[in-house]
Amino acid sequence: MKILDWYILKRYLGTFVMMLFLFIPIGITINIAEKIDKILENEVPFWEVVNYYIDFTVYFANLLFPLFLFLSVIWFTSKLAQNTEIIAFLSSGVSFWRFLRPYLIGSTVVSLGALVMGMYLAPNASKGFNEFKYTYLKRGAEVQETSDVYRQINDKEYIYASHFQPRLNTARNFTLEHFEGNELKFKISASRLKLNEEDSTYTLTNFNKRIIGEEGDELITEISLDTVLPFEFEDLTPVSYMAETLNYQELRDFIAQEKRRGSGNINRYQVVAYKRWSLPVSAYILTVIAVAVSSMKRRGGMGVNLALGITLAFVFIFMDKVFGTIAEQSTFSPLLAVWFPNIFFGILAIYLLWNAKR
Repeated sequence: MKILDWYILKRYLGTFVMMLFLFIPIGITINIAEKIDKILENEVPFWEVVNYYIDFTVYFANLLFPLFLFLSVIWFTSKLAQNTEIIAFLSSGVSFWRFLRPYLIGSTVVSLGALVMGMYLAPNASKGFNEFKYTYLKRGAEVQETSDVYRQINDKEYIYASHFQPRLNTARNFTLEHFEGNELKFKISASRLKLNEEDSTYTLTNFNKRIIGEEGDELITEISLDTVLPFEFEDLTPVSYMAETLNYQELRDFIAQEKRRGSGNINRYQVVAYKRWSLPVSAYILTVIAVAVSSMKRRGGMGVNLALGITLAFVFIFMDKVFGTIAEQSTFSPLLAVWFPNIFFGILAIYLLWNAKR
């Protein structure tokens, strides 16, 4: 690479890293101010707090890196424009596309780092971050109650519960149906199911078992029955942040397993999986937009570029959150919901880049 490439690339990566190191301590300070009473009240060990804020840093750096990248590119490119350095570059015979090359090299470096972080580092950080939060700060409040849980637990058996309460290890109006091919062989039902954690058995209240026979059905009833059932209790409804804690291969296997079980949260898990790929791609798109809007010297100075950049950044984040939530709560395609902000801003990037080149 030539001097121009190294000059811009060092500014690109240096400003991005500086932006992270400026904002992360601010985020930690604000979080400590909000949570310090809970931390002291629950007598959290010091090293647990240290590990929590390490996970906190990785978790939010991965979540907000597109915003930090966008603002950092606008910041140092606006300074180049205000110092008429860009005019000097282009006046020396360098084309606008050639001027853009070190930015694309820098975005490639950042995208690869974001890809590795999103696939492997961020899931571990998310697990530690959420476990600390629900252990010490919310005391198990992640799932209070779930209604109408329906699962296929294996090739032959299906379970249903009208209300599932993870914190109490209970389920109401529980049924288990066993099929051979398309024929129902027996059905177990109970008004209440409770997990006995000491031996992993289940207590079924008002137990009924109907065995389907060719000449008639056999009915077995018990007021209360302790037995073993062919599923893990926590498999009924994974906690809401489960998908965030798995690396990409584990997440794919988890989604396949949840599809076989008939989970109603498949869209939520798929949104998490698709974002592992869409966020690194957004680094390219946001870099191009940032260069396009900040490479011109404006009468209002850097403030105008920063105001425009911050507006576009928050529109991007708003669209990302809105479409992700729509996909999680409806039948809207998770793939389209996750990639739509990139598609929209990709078209905008092409338009802005073309005008900036002119």
